[in-house]
Amino acid sequence: MPRRFPFPLVRLCRVLPPVFWLLACACATADRPLESASLRFADQSFRIVRIDLRRHALKLYWRDPDSGQPFGDIETLRRWGEARGRKLLFAANAGIYDRANAPLGLHVEDGRTLVPLNLVHGNPAAGNFSLRPNGVFAIDLEGHALVRTSEAFKAAHRPVRWASQSGPMLVIDGQINPAFADDSGSLKWRSGVCAPSPTQVVFAVSETPVNFHTFARFFRDALHCRDALYLDGSISQFYIDGVGYAGAPAFMVKPYAGIFAVFAS
Repeated sequence: MPRRFPFPLVRLCRVLPPVFWLLACACATADRPLESASLRFADQSFRIVRIDLRRHALKLYWRDPDSGQPFGDIETLRRWGEARGRKLLFAANAGIYDRANAPLGLHVEDGRTLVPLNLVHGNPAAGNFSLRPNGVFAIDLEGHALVRTSEAFKAAHRPVRWASQSGPMLVIDGQINPAFADDSGSLKWRSGVCAPSPTQVVFAVSETPVNFHTFARFFRDALHCRDALYLDGSISQFYIDGVGYAGAPAFMVKPYAGIFAVFAS
């Protein structure tokens, strides 16, 4: 015998205000897995994750707000969210950090600047952050993403809600960083980020070791990004719900000073 509803669904649809359906749709969208794919480019494999900022909230995490201790790794952040009824959809290492496991450059969480912009010109031989130019990935107060060189970011005086400084820049205004050699033998797992549009963010991590030039060309020629920022090297790893981990093997991973993440609502 067919089930009869005490209140016909058609009548229910007429009674409920339009805002109810908008909220229901937004909740369903926020819980939906992110767009992810494994792509081939220049005989190398890359895992990408595309985030629509109109549908998902991308945030940056360094320390547990309750204990004050650094999360350090993706699994700790995942369990923290799970304990609060929040499912982790995506996580990735943020920018370069120092020997004390603190961000080496700008780090902004929910509008609070925890580490200021770093414009010190170090020795390029000392590390990737000193390869010029380095840059900033940020999300402003309107929810728009941007990637800029550190100097351009400072000059813009643009208030942001989330930001991580790293380096070097991979692509600057459509041009590959001139510091990169296409025949470089420095092969590492590498991760980076770009914003093809103000509401679209793409993270990428190599699934095999690559050099800077190939990684930069992937962002420019395959992902069509005019500006792209390098995040980190051999410790780089992503977590994608329904896929698992991508990037460097587990034994290469060390504690992170910042983690980008998207949780389901």
